[in-house]
Amino acid sequence: MNAFTLTPGSVNIRFGAGSVSQLPEVIAGLNKKKVLIVTDPGVAAAGVLAKVEAIVKSAGLESASYTEIKPNPTTTLIDNAAKVGVNFGADCIVALGGGSSLDSSKGIALVVANPTFSSAKFDYSMSPERPALPIIAIPTTSGTGSETNNWGVIDDPIRQCKFYVGDASTTPIAAILDPELTVGLPPRPTAGTGIDALTHAIESLTSKGRTPVSAAYAHEAIKLISKALPIAVKEGSNIDARGDMLMGAHLAGLALTLSGLGLVHGIAHSVSAHVGAAHGEALATVLPEVMEFNAREVSDIYATVGNDMGVSANSATAIDAVRDLSDSINIRNSLSYYGVTQEMIDDIAKTVLSDSVTSNNPIAPTEAEVQGILISRL
Repeated sequence: MNAFTLTPGSVNIRFGAGSVSQLPEVIAGLNKKKVLIVTDPGVAAAGVLAKVEAIVKSAGLESASYTEIKPNPTTTLIDNAAKVGVNFGADCIVALGGGSSLDSSKGIALVVANPTFSSAKFDYSMSPERPALPIIAIPTTSGTGSETNNWGVIDDPIRQCKFYVGDASTTPIAAILDPELTVGLPPRPTAGTGIDALTHAIESLTSKGRTPVSAAYAHEAIKLISKALPIAVKEGSNIDARGDMLMGAHLAGLALTLSGLGLVHGIAHSVSAHVGAAHGEALATVLPEVMEFNAREVSDIYATVGNDMGVSANSATAIDAVRDLSDSINIRNSLSYYGVTQEMIDDIAKTVLSDSVTSNNPIAPTEAEVQGILISRL
């Protein structure tokens, strides 16, 4: 058993339908007055942003909103958003949306507090002069679990790679998990973000950094997600399924925060950096293949995944169940569907191996082995 330390409960969690109404109480507890809301155009168009703005205004607080967050957020986007926060005089951040908004907010909160820096300087290895503005996370998708940890995954378009931004101060102060805010998410992003959460749980179980605590979180996440995801995709207004997905994604986030991830994420990061594929969809493309690659080392763990998913407890059946789930919600495509070509394989594989997440995989892949997985999915 790996040695580990654990500090439970650093993020204040408020879960339940309608819990977004508690936002002013959370802000008041921080003694803050000027809120920068960070979100994306879809959340704004769905009316969720207006709802949050009204809640903030009703409490007598000032707010400004940055609504240009995009999938696979870049350093340039973060710096642009930070300028809005600096000019407004923001003293806290509300991260409203999916993983891109939550991840971006960690970089934005650092740059607003340290406005002479670019987000590209705030990789996970440095300590900024001043701590980040406090962050309140309100996820509107059930995927990243980014509300549980202090790092964000950001795209550096110059280097064509992703890197981790954040430090101890970028862990959200609080997370509001309100399933009512997720009902407007269309089927495709519901499916993609759900597979992201499922992958977090499965990779956490098999990572080199796994512990009994991370495993407990991961197993419960797999049980919730594998049952609720098909329902949430087909019946988007089903509050019970949406709530189970939010909690499953949160538990998977707690698991990965303790254990780290593995090769599936290393491949998805590289694919998204090269061709812009949505993160969850890139994961779905290779998840079963990486499980097959890892099975010679962790087949016993994959058998427990099968048990969690309600199928027979053996590795091959579990892998088939994961593949069948992805196919049933129409989220698994070939890499060529996203624009990956044979000529890109070498560069993508090299980037996979340079990603720190890959080193946490239960089997250290060679470049040729990564190339083989990629070629099998063209």
